[in-house]
Order: sequence, then C-alpha cells, then structure tokens
Amino acid sequence: MTVTVLLVDDEPLVRAGLRAVLEAQPDITVVGEAADGAAVIPLVRSLRPDVVAMDVRMPLMDGIEATRAVLRTVSPPPKILVVTTFENDEYVYRALRAGADGFLLKRARPAEIVHAVRLIAEGDSLLFPAAVRSLAAEYGNAEARRGLAAAGLTGREADVLRLMAQGLTNAEIAGRLVVGAETVKSHVSAVLAKLGARDRTQAVITAYESGFVAPR
Repeated sequence: MTVTVLLVDDEPLVRAGLRAVLEAQPDITVVGEAADGAAVIPLVRSLRPDVVAMDVRMPLMDGIEATRAVLRTVSPPPKILVVTTFENDEYVYRALRAGADGFLLKRARPAEIVHAVRLIAEGDSLLFPAAVRSLAAEYGNAEARRGLAAAGLTGREADVLRLMAQGLTNAEIAGRLVVGAETVKSHVSAVLAKLGARDRTQAVITAYESGFVAPR
C-alpha cells in the first residue's frame, strides 16, 4: 500500500527536505504542498492524502486551527502529523488536544521521519517525549479524571491503555501481554469507545491528563 502525504509548512526548505526524504521510499508519495494552514482544506478535499505533515506555527492559519478545520469539515479525515521545531512547545500539545495524531521534530533523522509517517498512516500512536508528557500532566483536570473513572475500563483494557501511553504498537502490546494481535485490536477499540476518544493519541492524552499514567 502506498501512503500519500500532503506537506504543509511555510518554509520551502523544510518542505523540500521532507519531500526528498519521503519520496525516496517506494511506499510513500508526496501528493501536494501548502505554505499555510489556510490552504489545507481544499487540498485535502481534492488530493485525499492519507497523512498531512503539518507545521504548527504558520502566519495566516497555524497548525492548531488547521487541524481543527480538517477534522470538522473532512470525512473521513486524514491522519495529521504535526511537524515542529521544539518538543516542549505548548503549541504542540494544543495541536494534539485539537486532534492531531502525533508529532515529529524537524531535526528528526530521515529514518525517524519515514517511520513516523508509516506509523501514523497505520493508525498507531507515536511515543510522546518527556516534555510533552509533562505538559499533559500540567493540563490535568477534574473532567479528565471523572471521564476516565466513568469509562469503566476492565483490568486488561487498563493495561492496554498504559502500554499505549508508552507508545507501543498493537504488535508490541500483543508481545508484552502474550496475546494475539486481534485481541489487542479489540481492546484498543474498546478503550477508545469507552473514553470517547477519536484515536489512540486522544486516549493517551486522557491517560496523562487524568493522572492515570504519570509522566516519567
């Protein structure tokens, strides 16, 4: 399967670098580029990319608002990978809370960029570095705690959520729990449904904000 990607960044050199890295892969194709978040919606509608690599800071519409706009107006929406310079940027966390599926540092190595795009396209989550986990803990609130308490997760579902928060893929979780991949997939689906989370990233954010998982 070929993963199609839309690049959104106001720096031409960044877009050129990402394009060169991604198009060197036989299973990834860059289908378009945009210099601002304001141009994302029409491009997503016309190109239907699997993944949008979205800069978080742009002059007219930043990555946070562009992420919200995509999720609000496009169905089914693409996966959104926020691309940023600083991992402890509050903008990054706000983008994740707005619905982005993960984030990538601009200084990441080519292999890490390719891995992130593939992982996001497959529906898995990316491991949050300590800086982002700490931001999540700072945003902790009673609403998140009540929501998790009311979710009624089973013991095994709670185990799966903890491992999701560590950034493990379904296959890695299956290996850790010594169960089948389909069993893990069912548990992940149950966790998302009970938490009312759109995807794995949103579930992990709830886990950190509620204090269910502590940043390390």
